[in-house]
Amino acid sequence: MTYQEVVEAARPKLGSYCKACPVCNGKACANTIPGPGAKGLGDTAVRNYQKWQEIRVNMDCLVKAGPIDTSLELFGRTYQYPFFAGPVGAVQLHYGKEYTDMTYNEVMVSACAENGIMAFTGDGVNPDQTIAAAEAIKKSGGIGIPVIKPWNKDLIDEKMALVKAAGASAVAMDVDASGLPFLKNLTPPAGAKSAEELKEIIRDAGLPFVVKGIMTVAGARKAMQAGAAGIVVSNHGGRVLDGCPSTAEVLPEIVKAVRAESDMKILVDGGIRSGLDVFRALAMGADGVLICRPFVTAIYGAGAEGIQTYIQKIGSELKDIMEMCGARSLADINSEMIRL
Repeated sequence: MTYQEVVEAARPKLGSYCKACPVCNGKACANTIPGPGAKGLGDTAVRNYQKWQEIRVNMDCLVKAGPIDTSLELFGRTYQYPFFAGPVGAVQLHYGKEYTDMTYNEVMVSACAENGIMAFTGDGVNPDQTIAAAEAIKKSGGIGIPVIKPWNKDLIDEKMALVKAAGASAVAMDVDASGLPFLKNLTPPAGAKSAEELKEIIRDAGLPFVVKGIMTVAGARKAMQAGAAGIVVSNHGGRVLDGCPSTAEVLPEIVKAVRAESDMKILVDGGIRSGLDVFRALAMGADGVLICRPFVTAIYGAGAEGIQTYIQKIGSELKDIMEMCGARSLADINSEMIRL
């Protein structure tokens, strides 16, 4: 099955909001919530995609031939590729009735694990979502990272207990989700977390902790000082704040600051749509990337087979770019291989 066939099969299943566009660039769904778009105009999602395309790669074929190694070690596990499925929640509201949050995570986690990568699982108002995600990760031998939203402390503790029971190698919190409307009216309050609150959450987690939603050097330092093992440079797919810079624009300065002070892992998401984009992000200093919306299209188009097809597509593109730019392993990829 080709990825184009997967996309075509997904279109009638994705509801009225996502169009399964040939290029998922944020334009057709810009301001659709419910849907994959933004609560504002959606200009940040469009910018996320566009800024990766402005980065050119430097071809170099005068290198010693040999096999291409795309493997990445992260939090004690080795993966075949340095890209992962990003977290998704409320799939029936945003994408269509084919999956529930529970069945989506079940298929996504197992299919990613079987094809050499892992999935970050989503979180939402349905408590069964985290339960099902934790169970799916447990069945896959702990391959997967549950993402917990910035709820109040009691609810975070409840969900963290499920994560630990699943044997997950790490846990994450998407602090950028604090801009989502459904978090704003909860009792006790949920949403933004101070550096002190984050430090307490990370300490109690007892697992490598990834903070998703970092867009500034100051934010990266706060996460570092709170004890985070990793960050995701992310603006929540451009869904929560118009006028925000793209992740590609802020990644270099965050990498420079973090690398000078710690060995904290740096992941990035937002508009990454190809193996070429993955290479661009790695050349800018990221350890790995998250890809979200295209994985939704893949699962709605052909379930586990669609996920396998998409992983193989991105993986083969990455290998080809690495070979053409003279990189035999991820460690070989550097800033001299791109042109900003």
